Amino acid sequence: MALALLAAAGCSSAGNTDDDENTASPGVCDDVQRVLSVGFYPFFAPVSFAASDDPESEEFHQHLGYEADLLNALEEIEDVGLSFTRRAIPIWEGIWLESAGPDYDLVGGGITILDSRTLDSAGNPAIRFTNGHITFRQSLLVRTEDAELLAGYDQLTSNVRVGVLPGTTGEARLLELTGLVGTNGALAAGTEVVTPQGTVEADGSLDYFITAAGASEDLRSRYRIIPATETMPQVVYLGEQAGEVDLLDALADRSIDAVARGEIGNLNATHASGGAFTVSALDDQVEYGGFTVDLADEELASCLNEAIDFLTDGQGIGYSEWLDNPSVFMERALSRNSLGPR
Repeated sequence: MALALLAAAGCSSAGNTDDDENTASPGVCDDVQRVLSVGFYPFFAPVSFAASDDPESEEFHQHLGYEADLLNALEEIEDVGLSFTRRAIPIWEGIWLESAGPDYDLVGGGITILDSRTLDSAGNPAIRFTNGHITFRQSLLVRTEDAELLAGYDQLTSNVRVGVLPGTTGEARLLELTGLVGTNGALAAGTEVVTPQGTVEADGSLDYFITAAGASEDLRSRYRIIPATETMPQVVYLGEQAGEVDLLDALADRSIDAVARGEIGNLNATHASGGAFTVSALDDQVEYGGFTVDLADEELASCLNEAIDFLTDGQGIGYSEWLDNPSVFMERALSRNSLGPR
């Protein structure tokens, strides 16, 4: 599965060699030379977040984290010729499609590369992903005292309340791994979904589906999933803006028992909790994250791919290396500049 996603994204798995340490394919970005409007998700620390959680403040549009540093370095590469203006996009669901609209040329925020996310609401191709620059694995965040009780997805019974953000791969993988949905995203028959319009009961058909790319009309605004059997968990949805903050608060005050999301975010929350939280149930499926651009902007995508591959050394440098040295991408950019024009 990981290799399929990697191939679909056009990513290179090549590591560092003496010959490609500070070289790049000349000419790829020669005709781009643009100021790009970048939209970013502001609530995914430490991958992509804002300097302030207040949408009314100027700091809300100040981009920080792993992706911010990667873009800063990309902007610094002289022969690439790109610069960025950035604005936060506080709603996660469908954020990847914003690059197909008039407001943004490039969109990021820890977005997992999925073919299904390249399609608009009518099912037509609308955006393309850049090459992957970061890897993710899904996990559960639990209170440390519950770590043994909730060590795996098979231990999530109907008494367990798991918080998720809608439209994320954290939600999608939780539903898949616990059997709440099938491989096509259809909810198991008898599953109940609480919505603002009332409770909907799934019949096992694709009339009631939830995937990482979207959900059927009746389920788009969902508060809670109630399983049909005792061997599946309840799923709880809290908030749209600052949703992950709400989930962590709910875990702390025992309103929920676990949070299903990526390992990076959960490890960050574990550190911030001072030991109150811990990560469990690490998924064995690897995901790749990238930026999105408009489907028609192939020239820009090629330019970005060349620069991203250089900065990450063909995916040899990623989140762990950045965590050890937050300047790693900028150092590579400056080393390339030192070689002069190509």
